[in-house]
Amino acid sequence: MRVISGLLALTLTTTDISGNSTLYGYAADTWRSMAAMVEPATGIPADKVTGDLRTRAKVTSPTNIAAYVWSTLTARDLGLIRPSDARERVGKVLAALERMERDAPTGQYYNWYDPATLQLVRTWPDNGNPVDLFASSVDNGWLAASLMMVRNAMPGYAPRAGKLLGSMNFKAYYDAAARPDAGTGLLRGGFWPVKPAGCSIPTDYAGTGTTVYSTCHTYGSPSETRIGTYIGIALGQLPKEHYYGLYRTFPDNACDWAWQDQKPVGSWKEYLGIKVWEGTYGYRGMRYVPNWGGSMFEELMPDLVVPEARWAPRSWGRNHPVFVKAQIAHGLDEAGYGYWGFSPANDPRGGYREYGVDPLGMQSDGYTSDEERTTTDPGYEGCRPAQPDPASYGDGVVTPHASFLALPYARKQALENLAKIRSNLGAYGPGGFYDSVAVRSGAVSKWYLALDQGMVMAALGNVLAGDNLHRYFGSSDVEAKLRPVMEIEEWEAH
Repeated sequence: MRVISGLLALTLTTTDISGNSTLYGYAADTWRSMAAMVEPATGIPADKVTGDLRTRAKVTSPTNIAAYVWSTLTARDLGLIRPSDARERVGKVLAALERMERDAPTGQYYNWYDPATLQLVRTWPDNGNPVDLFASSVDNGWLAASLMMVRNAMPGYAPRAGKLLGSMNFKAYYDAAARPDAGTGLLRGGFWPVKPAGCSIPTDYAGTGTTVYSTCHTYGSPSETRIGTYIGIALGQLPKEHYYGLYRTFPDNACDWAWQDQKPVGSWKEYLGIKVWEGTYGYRGMRYVPNWGGSMFEELMPDLVVPEARWAPRSWGRNHPVFVKAQIAHGLDEAGYGYWGFSPANDPRGGYREYGVDPLGMQSDGYTSDEERTTTDPGYEGCRPAQPDPASYGDGVVTPHASFLALPYARKQALENLAKIRSNLGAYGPGGFYDSVAVRSGAVSKWYLALDQGMVMAALGNVLAGDNLHRYFGSSDVEAKLRPVMEIEEWEAH
């Protein structure tokens, strides 16, 4: 069984030209933190664990469970655990999913469960505040993706995984009338089974006869939320035209969309009968399609599962390397941190926060890279004047998972960045890289998050195990539904 310790991997870095041995070492240590999150009684991971691997959180989510499943497949494929261990772990997850309460008419799982009991979380463990039951199109999208992988990676579990998957109805989120201008719809963020305080709308998109209360917002940008779009189309539950309902950027007409971060350059094109404004933003000589906040995981997390660069070579295949290049340029050149990789993570000052590169997102006050929330505003010609560029940036916060996401597109730079984070900033512990570190103050968030460690494991699996997760997800039937939709599009990203 091939297991390379973190210590050995560090020793090998001086002669490890490809970086593979170093990456195997990172995988072994990262898996240690994933395994430490698992509740022995249920086999379900917690949301996070302390840096000493001793204290687990008392909540979990469908995304956490999905991240643990694909991490288990990767640990098996890298020889970190035996196949029998992987089967036992995934079997316990399936047994738990079969028991967990969910929205019966649609088969959608709710957002928060107690990993020790599998019961729904109705009050937050840390403060006792009530929790409204909520089903998320994104969380359920990731869970469904992991079940699709299990069908192909562990054929013995295919019937059980397929039964769970077949009961999940993503029509429950699809507002077919969300984009009458385009003739297609968008996914809503999710729904509550009971009307909550605040904004909601009564819906029954799936035609179950049961009213739920959907979010007032829809997902209109091509961020990580597109996983729900991919899953719905792959399962034959959503029309393929929906893929082109997502805004690449918002149009540039008059000042109607002048709230977006910058004025896009582009033109109208038509795909599958849907008119699409194919706009791009600009940053330091680069052109790209932005996501909502400008973070790395919004751009690249779906790429861990769906082989976007291969199935959409003229759109995502062009955009991903440019996006990575732009994040590197911000961290090293514009902000002068000496490090890069900005994505939502635990805040070294406490809590959880979104980090990103402001110009890379459509949101006008997009995610920022530092604790001080230093923003830029290039203006919007004829509608909003530009503001002066910041004189300086503050305490930048980098998260290692962003560098792992970048591996397929900037391997050398990612390896160098991770090595510096480890050696210079002390952001490494018994379970691999800690969740984030503030580069000027040196403050480290000494936690391991299931989501972020799961992204690390997924990236390492694809890099070291022959695109294993892409293969498990992208079976011939899924490819036949998604690839013809994705591959016809062309973006002016460069």
